[in-house]
Parts: sequence; structure tokens; C-alpha cells
Amino acid sequence: MDIKTKIGDRIKELRKLKNMSQKDLAYSSDLDRSYIASVENGQRNISIKNIEKIADALNVSLKNFFNNDTFEN
Repeated sequence: MDIKTKIGDRIKELRKLKNMSQKDLAYSSDLDRSYIASVENGQRNISIKNIEKIADALNVSLKNFFNNDTFEN
């Protein structure tokens, strides 16, 4: 699994844990909903700045965002 897919899967996992739609996350992170969808699907390279915006919108620190079994391998 490549890093784009891992990051997308992690965002989707955290978003669902917070019971947020892609639209909710897009609004909270000041990003476009189609951008969120393409990141979650592993189709887009995401900048660290946008990872930070998404983590903030999900109320998750960057440390906790990356501290997951998804990133172990």
C-alpha cells in the first residue's frame, strides 16, 4: 500500500469515528469536498499543511494522526 492510500484511509477512518461527512470535514478544514474525496481515495498527493488542517478539523494531533498501525509498515 502506498503512502497516499495510507493517508487517505487514515483520514477516512478518523472522519467516520467523528461521524463527519466529507462535506463536514471539508467545511471544517477549509478545503473542497472533492479534494477530501480524492485524498481519501489515494488519488492526490496531499501537502503536510493540508494534513495539518484536516487533523485540526478532526481534533487530532499530528502525532496521533500518524501514530497508527496503518503507518507501521
